[in-house]
Amino acid sequence: MTQLLIVHRDPEIGRDLVQLVKDYTGYESILTHSESETLVWLRRQPNLRPRILLTQLHAPGLDGFVLGALLGEMFSGLQTLFLPAYTASEQRMEVAGSKVFPEPIDGGRLISTIERSVRMFSDAPDLFHVLDILQMCCLSKRSGAVQIVSGSTVGTAYLRDGQIVHAETATECGCAALFEIVSWGEIEFAYDRSVHAGVETIKKGWNALLIDALEEERRRALPVWRQQTA
Repeated sequence: MTQLLIVHRDPEIGRDLVQLVKDYTGYESILTHSESETLVWLRRQPNLRPRILLTQLHAPGLDGFVLGALLGEMFSGLQTLFLPAYTASEQRMEVAGSKVFPEPIDGGRLISTIERSVRMFSDAPDLFHVLDILQMCCLSKRSGAVQIVSGSTVGTAYLRDGQIVHAETATECGCAALFEIVSWGEIEFAYDRSVHAGVETIKKGWNALLIDALEEERRRALPVWRQQTA
């Protein structure tokens, strides 16, 4: 049964991924090379309901965020895995259960994530850790806005050339809003490259900023009497 839709501009890498998945899981994959090819192929296969989208984050004719959002509306419970252009050595923080696979791709982790995703309920939300999304956007030099949703709570992080320049929640803005957003853990998200911040309230580099947010989250988890000395 076809469980995966793999979208990659490089035919050789795409075929290698298809073979890797088949060899280690037995699942069949469909390989396409762009957003338009993927959508045309799916229209011609109305009975196909892939469980997993494994896509490059960015390539000519392909934006993984856009494709993931489109297919997420078409297929309830679709789980998205991203292949960004940066390398694993460029990452500044490791995220448990990450659905992001920079080069060189960790085949064992990829297979484990695929197996875990297939076992999820058919209508399970497509969740990511908020740190994974923010780090991926920054390392990919994205500009625009990332709307971050945790249950009924919504926040927005604004980016310019891979730097977080502003953040908002219902009650906070600037660094305080970003610290609140990071504390949400697993989230759903939407990206819009056309939206930009009206103000820029954050000056610190994204890496140091996220480390500060994690430290603040750790401090707030302490008993009140310990927070004053942490």
